[in-house]
Order: sequence, then C-alpha cells, then structure tokens
Amino acid sequence: MDYRFLDALLRRTAGPLDSGERRIPAGRLLVAVLALGAVTGLAMSLYGLRWGTQYGAFHVAAVMVKVPALLLLTLVVTCPSLYVFSALARSQLSFRETVRLLLAASALCSVVLASLAPITAFFTFGTRSHPFLQLLNAVFFAVAGVIALRYVVKELAACAPADEAISPGRMPVLGRPSDRVVVAWTILYALVGAQMGWMMRPFVGSPRLPQRLFRDVESNVFAGLAQALKYLD
Repeated sequence: MDYRFLDALLRRTAGPLDSGERRIPAGRLLVAVLALGAVTGLAMSLYGLRWGTQYGAFHVAAVMVKVPALLLLTLVVTCPSLYVFSALARSQLSFRETVRLLLAASALCSVVLASLAPITAFFTFGTRSHPFLQLLNAVFFAVAGVIALRYVVKELAACAPADEAISPGRMPVLGRPSDRVVVAWTILYALVGAQMGWMMRPFVGSPRLPQRLFRDVESNVFAGLAQALKYLD
C-alpha cells in the first residue's frame, strides 16, 4: 500500500473531507490505525518481556491489538456526541463525514505514537522503573491526543457556518457557540480516551504482577497516574 497519504495527512494537503483526488479513503485511514497502532503496542510490550518473568508472546500480541482497539473504541464511544454537538452548532458535517473525520484523527494519533515508539523502546532497555515507563507512555498518548484534537478542531472550524467562519489555521476563540461546543467535546474525548486506556490495561506490563489480558477495573486513570507519580524512582 502507498503510505504517502500519511504525509499528506500530516501536512494537511489532503484529508477525509476533501473532494476528488485529495480525499483520503476511510479504508486507508483504518489500515493506518491498525498497523501503526500495532507498532506502538509492540514497543510498549517490550518492558514486560525485558523485566518481567511471566510475560511472553501472548502479552506482545495482546498489546499490539489493544492499542489500535483503544483508538477505535474511543472513536465509537465519542462519535455520536461529536455529531450531535456539531449539528447543534450548525455544522454542515453528516454523520458519515464525522466518522471519517475522527478516523483521520485516530490515524494521525497513531502516526505520532508510532514515531515515538523507538523512544519507548530505548527507555525500556535504559531503565527498570515501571512507574516511569507508565508516565512516559501517558505523556506520549497525551501529546498524540492533543495533536489529533487540534486537527479535529481545525477541520470543524473549516466547516463552520459562513457567518462564523474564521481564517484557516486559527484556533477557536471561544466566543462563538460552535467554539464552545467543540471545546466541550474535546474534554469528553480526552476523558473517554484516558479512562478507556485505564480499563484496557496492562499495556506496559508490571514485573510484580502476573501476565493477564486485562486488570481488574478499579479506581480511575487519574488515581493510577497519581499512584505512578508516588512510586516514581
């Protein structure tokens, strides 16, 4: 497959909402999420193999599946709310276009995460601190999420009603109804994505715990990050 569309997506010279040859097909975006998410999962799973005693091929395969699943499940959970919120703000996007937009954002997120995968692998073999690896990956996901959300915001701004249009490249200024709707939705997206990742753990794999597909659902992602900060060494 020709992956030059990813470069076009990064440079915003083509996108899922464009017409003609500039439109990026949804199928290609889905393949990018699956393939690049698997690359990120492979890098994250190396810690369990390196420092754990009960982690093997099952853990690696599971994390390679769980990273793209995390991105796609977050899309499924948040897409209806984005469509409704944007419709209330008089956006011209159809539900299908909303799905394609979020799929492009997920693909962009997976590109950023895959580009950071070598750094994850480097620190995996450079430190044994499990809390540090947890926080490092949390930061990487946060950075990738912010970049993806900025992409969504800019695309939504381009689809704003004519009387609310802003110049290309500018971010919303919160003075218009559509801006406030987008900000509210981005907060929901961030919360859903963070908690989804917490529910689907382990990704890194703790050397003190046995290999499992999923950990018990307890507390929330913020409590987990606070715990990691507490035991950071």
